[in-house]
Amino acid sequence: MGEHGGVTSAPRTQHALLGLVVGLAGLAVSHAVTMLLTLRATPLVAVAEAIIEITPGPLAETLIALTGQYDKPILVAGVFLGLLALSAWAGALTQRGAGLAALVFVGLGTIGAVAVLTRPGATAYDAMPVVAGTVTWVVLLPILHDQLLKQHREHEPDQARRRFLVTAGAVAVAAVAVGAVGQVAGAARRGVETARTLLRLPVRAGAVPDGAEAGVEGVAPWRTPNADFYRIDTALVVPTVDPTEWRLRVHGLVERELVLTYEDLVERELTEDWVTLCCVSNEVGGDLVGNAWWSGVRVADVLSEAGVRPGADAVLQTSEDGWTCGTPLEVLTDDRNAMLALAMNGEPLPIQHGFPVRMVVPGLYGYVSATKWLVDLEVSRFEDFTAYWTSRGWAEQAPVKTSSRIDVPRSGSQVRAGSVRVGGVAWAQHTGIEKVEYRLDGGAWAEADLGRVPNVDTWVQWTATLAMSAGEHTLAVRATDRSGYTQTGVRSGVLPDGATGWHSVDFTAGS
Repeated sequence: MGEHGGVTSAPRTQHALLGLVVGLAGLAVSHAVTMLLTLRATPLVAVAEAIIEITPGPLAETLIALTGQYDKPILVAGVFLGLLALSAWAGALTQRGAGLAALVFVGLGTIGAVAVLTRPGATAYDAMPVVAGTVTWVVLLPILHDQLLKQHREHEPDQARRRFLVTAGAVAVAAVAVGAVGQVAGAARRGVETARTLLRLPVRAGAVPDGAEAGVEGVAPWRTPNADFYRIDTALVVPTVDPTEWRLRVHGLVERELVLTYEDLVERELTEDWVTLCCVSNEVGGDLVGNAWWSGVRVADVLSEAGVRPGADAVLQTSEDGWTCGTPLEVLTDDRNAMLALAMNGEPLPIQHGFPVRMVVPGLYGYVSATKWLVDLEVSRFEDFTAYWTSRGWAEQAPVKTSSRIDVPRSGSQVRAGSVRVGGVAWAQHTGIEKVEYRLDGGAWAEADLGRVPNVDTWVQWTATLAMSAGEHTLAVRATDRSGYTQTGVRSGVLPDGATGWHSVDFTAGS
């Protein structure tokens, strides 16, 4: 028994079963990812839709006449069975080695990706389930193939068959379980998404102020669209919280413990403002920063109602998934518009950005302030707790550092010599930007033009026009905030409280 010349004595049916199980596992993973990401259709459905698109009209009419209202379920079932059949065939090919079978699975993944990405409005995000399923196929195939070969090297045929059937059965059960869990979790998420889309909150969308946009192509838009807003958190699976079941507990060093519902917040006086948020993980020149119009309830009003006791200096925030952060009490009760945000750019918060309620605190990095899926506020003292990131070496208090970035030109790009428009953004939340300066090739600093901003809590666009000679160039930028502080040129990493340094880009000017 065993293997000779790359061929195993295992029966062809066992190889086919291997492929069948691998195919089922990949399908289950792609289905689970589709559900968890609440995408419109699974890769299986996308392939079925593509078949509908390319089916000639007369043939389609004939099939509809034969199947009636069951035409689409039958088509999806046919695609499903066809994929399993191709998987079994790929498995049979493993009698000659796993390489050829892997190519079959990669080909199936490619077909799925094309079907998904050619749908109207599709983006690379929609292809994530296909990628996940294909990776599952390619990784699992050699593992099961090696297991099959091992069983037939070490055991008699009947015993080897039984052992492999147990292994294949366990993988198949695990695959079905993954798909089922994804279906359940996805159904809950879809229900919450439906509830979210049905909400009609008394908020505005916010109008971009005149003069905020500098009009230089390539500079980040002053308002960051919800879909483009950076997302950094620890949630492997985004929490889905039904707004009708959501509760916020306010307790600790307070005179009166409060438990607020979503409806309680919506019925309160709402505040709205432009606020730029920035992640402490944003490297010099990074894009983990965005500006949006936020709507919600002032945290100061809620804490005033609860009655903060003397001696408190912090609020421990807790997310639905257990993540925590500690925020200075002072910044939640001063004149800045720290809020329990309900809406972002005029829409209920996207689920991935904290729906139904998140915290927005101007001037602080998110890891000490911007809790998503917020469910608990405990008024406390810094000395009495440690939060998620502070227990891992990050600073306890983390005001956003004055920063600036070059968006145009990009590092490594080529521009035409002559008059060149350059620009980018700068921010110093709750302090405000006084001026932005740039220098070319290590020369003297020159002051850039600034866009208009409505408050000190947003970023500002900066622009300049340079006379550029042909050749290699380096452009650097620095900002000065309204306190008089000018960015240091000393580079430091993001740990423990944010990066420092001037952003610079190298580019080429040519004719």
